Amino acid sequence: MEAAASDGTDPRAPEAAPRGPSGGPGPRSTARRRWSAVWPAGPLAAALALWVYAVRATDVTALDDFGLVTAVHPAYWAGLAVLAAGFWFTVRRPDRADGWCLAYVLGLLVVQRATQALVYPTPLYAWAWKHDAVVGHLLTEGGLRTGAELGDMAVYDQWPGFFAAQAAAVRLAGVENTLTLMSWWPLVSSVLVLAPLVLIYRTFTQDRRLIWTGVWLFCVGNWVGQDYFSPQSLALTLHLTVIALVLRRFPGARQRGPRQAVWTTVLITVMVPVVLSHQLTPVVLILSLGVLALTRRHRDWVPFLAAVALFAAWNLTASLPFLSAALPEMLASVGDIGANVETGYGTTPTGTGAVTASWAARGLSGTVLLLALLGALRRRELSRHARPLLLLAGVPPLLIAANGYGSEMIFRVLMFMLPGAVLFAAAALLPRTGVPGEVMPRPAPARFLWLPLPVVLAATLAFVPSYAGKDRLSYFPPAEAALVGDLVESAPDGSLVAAANRNYPSAYGDYWRLDHYWFLEEDREKVERILARPARTLALDMKDVAEPGRAYLLLTQGQRADAEMNGRLTEAEWRRVEKSVAASPYFRRVAHNRAGAVYELDVRAVEEDAR
Repeated sequence: MEAAASDGTDPRAPEAAPRGPSGGPGPRSTARRRWSAVWPAGPLAAALALWVYAVRATDVTALDDFGLVTAVHPAYWAGLAVLAAGFWFTVRRPDRADGWCLAYVLGLLVVQRATQALVYPTPLYAWAWKHDAVVGHLLTEGGLRTGAELGDMAVYDQWPGFFAAQAAAVRLAGVENTLTLMSWWPLVSSVLVLAPLVLIYRTFTQDRRLIWTGVWLFCVGNWVGQDYFSPQSLALTLHLTVIALVLRRFPGARQRGPRQAVWTTVLITVMVPVVLSHQLTPVVLILSLGVLALTRRHRDWVPFLAAVALFAAWNLTASLPFLSAALPEMLASVGDIGANVETGYGTTPTGTGAVTASWAARGLSGTVLLLALLGALRRRELSRHARPLLLLAGVPPLLIAANGYGSEMIFRVLMFMLPGAVLFAAAALLPRTGVPGEVMPRPAPARFLWLPLPVVLAATLAFVPSYAGKDRLSYFPPAEAALVGDLVESAPDGSLVAAANRNYPSAYGDYWRLDHYWFLEEDREKVERILARPARTLALDMKDVAEPGRAYLLLTQGQRADAEMNGRLTEAEWRRVEKSVAASPYFRRVAHNRAGAVYELDVRAVEEDAR
């Protein structure tokens, strides 16, 4: 419960309304209360109207290196600013109903996550297309296969929970693939995470301002892109659901009974799909539950032991083939912090747009974390009362030394830290109230209205370049999707599809019957040899294809964007490869459009020339 003010009043209660002659509320007071109850609809409606206009007026046919930042209509930025300002003026009232705050947060998610689904005619992210291919494999094969049959792609069959659920959804919906769902999944997954997030925060405070400001900061700080069509997106929601259940239904050791047995069953039911769907999230979950069990307030080892048992059971049975092969490399990577934080060849952003987006993302994350530190220091009572959140925010950095996940690990760490950190970041922007021992000054000082507003605005706007500033390499136009789709459909079994990199739609299309080679993923020395004589070197690398398979070279717009924006190739080097292949007698162009071209290798010509 919230502490009472020193004069015995409830700090959340609105100020006493002026009375009329008969003792009831006067007409002016009644009108003021009615206006206070409905005015948040104005900024919200205006912001959404500006967003709708911006979406209709946005043209993405010629994206530059700034992605959606420069492509979107200016009305989008105006709408986002109005939305952020409207939210702040709405949430600052402690007596404001939750409904308006929820409406603003949902409006924010629509503006953030639905924009791309509406302005782009095809789904974003090569990894999302890859996951669609995994669903297609389950639909085609009707079962799971081993590493000997699928190679590196077998890892998805050994953690199939997310993909099996999507395959079932495709069957029930009577559609061919998950492409429509892929476009809207970022919005769906972002909405799903709200419920456990609010439940977690309500465990530690009844202050609506603190709760919803924390949720808002989570939405604007969660730029890392793990909300796309992936097991991680669903696993994060389930992870937070488990944490919410433990915080609210397992407050320390207690006498076991039927009710606790029910909640334990619910807890295990939520844990199972986490273990079956993702490799990393169960590790974070086990560490988090272990930390909670060490606290006096939540000293109950049942959730921790249940998570360990489920994790061990799956890893010692279904996923054992993969782990047996990967375990030596995994053990060797323990403690290799540099591998998880450094960026190597082909992963360093280049160009003004990509570099700007990277710095915007760093600035946004740094701001949220600094606010969290300030809030934890400034709000000592909250820090003591919500200590489990501080502990949970401290768990993810341990992953940097625990396992080799490449440079992507730092993004996962930020994502898992965010739920615990943003409540304290919100506390840095709000006056003291809502926690036992804390009393809000009444009325709140004016600085708590005006000083935080620029911070909220800046963070909200910074999300756009952080999240969508690299859309040039994430978006594949319909022409590119059609070109690759036709190739995958027509290529004979056992064919080889070579490409510069895997940044194109359906890069893993029919991976169970086609082989792939991405030449820019070789070491720098090999890439230099390819650039010296592109057509001949690639032809020699591709020629060993057994009939009836054929060898194809695919060069597309998405590959070029990735090569240029991540420092693999310059524009001149890319054009050198294209010209060399187009003029070579080893390759014959079999398909092309404005998004790229497909070349078939004449294996006999290469072999004769090699003699």
